[in-house]
Amino acid sequence: MAKNEITSAEKIILGIDPGTNVMGYGVLHIKGTELKLETAGIIHLEKIDNHPLKLKHIFEKTLRLIESYLPDEMAIEAPFFGKNVQSMLKLGRAQGVALAAALFKNIPVFEYSPKKIKQSVTGNGSATKEQVAAMLQQLLHFEEMPKYLDATDGLAAALCHHFQNTNGSKTAVAKKGGWKSFIDDNPDKIIS
Repeated sequence: MAKNEITSAEKIILGIDPGTNVMGYGVLHIKGTELKLETAGIIHLEKIDNHPLKLKHIFEKTLRLIESYLPDEMAIEAPFFGKNVQSMLKLGRAQGVALAAALFKNIPVFEYSPKKIKQSVTGNGSATKEQVAAMLQQLLHFEEMPKYLDATDGLAAALCHHFQNTNGSKTAVAKKGGWKSFIDDNPDKIIS
């Protein structure tokens, strides 16, 4: 679908979970109130020993994702503050080159903390990766769980962005007062 064919009620969001060994991504297509998973996957980087070459690879792969799926916006998970300063620095660089790729293609970028993403998708800011993946599976109706949860983390960033920017969304758990409200407002999402 060409970018100029997207109506105002339609949007494509690229979500990125940056990493220096594995980068996760997910592409979410929103059409009205319908959410559709376009793709989710990972980019393996662990075999690349040279850190600058890893960054080049992240930049190029992010450009290819943008050129393939023509997102309107990109959501990216912010680096978390850990004890290992060197790891955090490398993660920040990985995030930076993914941001640069989006900005190079004039794609607006939105950053969300890991806690905000988990809260938005599951209603619990302390949810595990597995809980986030399970909720995405229910909301987006995909059958097979990806082997690497970095893919669902990237997808969760995209969905978080959608939820944060949808006024009155009936699918956003956190906006409607928890699970009971979500279930009451979305009986079609319940699988018996």
